Amino acid sequence: MSTVVTGLGIVAPNGLGVEAYWAATLAGESGLARIGRFDPSGYSASVAGEVTIDPGEYLPNRILPQTDRMTRLALIAAEEALTDAGADPGELPEYAAGVVTAASAGGFEFGQKELEALWSRGGRYVSAYQSFAWFYPVNTGQISIRHAMRGPGGALVAEQAGGLDAIAKARRHVEEGTGLMVAGGVDGSLSPWSWICLIRSGTLSTATDPGRAYLPFDVDARGQVPGEGGALLVLESGDAARRDPYGTLAGYAATFDPPPGPGVEPGLRRAIVQALDRARVDPSDVDVVFADASGVGSADLAEARALATVFGPRGVPVTAPKTMTGRLAGGGAPLDVATALLGMRDGVIPPTAHVDRPAHGDLIDLVTGAPRERALGTALVVARGHGGFNSAMVVRRN
Repeated sequence: MSTVVTGLGIVAPNGLGVEAYWAATLAGESGLARIGRFDPSGYSASVAGEVTIDPGEYLPNRILPQTDRMTRLALIAAEEALTDAGADPGELPEYAAGVVTAASAGGFEFGQKELEALWSRGGRYVSAYQSFAWFYPVNTGQISIRHAMRGPGGALVAEQAGGLDAIAKARRHVEEGTGLMVAGGVDGSLSPWSWICLIRSGTLSTATDPGRAYLPFDVDARGQVPGEGGALLVLESGDAARRDPYGTLAGYAATFDPPPGPGVEPGLRRAIVQALDRARVDPSDVDVVFADASGVGSADLAEARALATVFGPRGVPVTAPKTMTGRLAGGGAPLDVATALLGMRDGVIPPTAHVDRPAHGDLIDLVTGAPRERALGTALVVARGHGGFNSAMVVRRN
């Protein structure tokens, strides 16, 4: 049984909705800018990818007081994905549809506001909605409630690679007989409290120029830029798809890095090889790789070496359109999967923005400057998470 993608929903700093995001990505339009949500003057990092919309224009008023911003964005993406798939879960049997999402930190901004209320005014001013609005699985819960999806549910508490893990878990549910799954991630927490935590990771770029802040695989790489948003996908069995699918989820694997030490290889290459094996795809059959693109020089080099080992030096085009959105935590890899499917639909590889001095040109063929037209049959998406976990997913055009 094959599992196919029949619906996409995208909320990104450079575009709301699938086609707006796709047009901006092909045009090289970046959503990175100085943070506007709060004054970042006192912080060492000040650039992020913000989604500059008012969720109140898209959601019922009753939902707003009980949800963090990332949940509101997730509900908008879920609505688009289900509409795109032509699916109304409420019309399905009671347990025929489920949700699996990834989240890195939960509703951080909501939590900060409630803590401020607690400390400044007292406990009776803390919202009852704090009991769940901050919680990691809240996006899964709210999507399930809004769309009457009472089937399998879950949340992967992991950033970056967790987005692929969530899609893979939903794929298993489809293979086990669930009719429809919404999967992926819409993540991000851009508040002063969360910003301090991100800065403490030591990986954030301190550049103030949005066009020079996030430069993965560039000689001037100086760290990552966080963002908010992501993508949700509708998964169905290939035998029961409601519309022509975007593509098939052909293979997936996840690995952990071994304890660091001299000569110890990270686990990314093993994840890629295992995903290709499970998809029954030879490396020579892969048409494009959507890179993790850490933006940290040593991590970029490790990824470039892993790709060169599997595919040969410059053996496959590599791209990182996330340079236009920032790294979206649990939403980043699902957005890469959605972007790969759109690239296969239209026969084009979106560019890696801002990078003009590639550092590893002997190892990888990085697509920069402009989109590269090419028939795409198979794409590989890779992602790494903080702490040493790796995931890889193979998607194939139907």
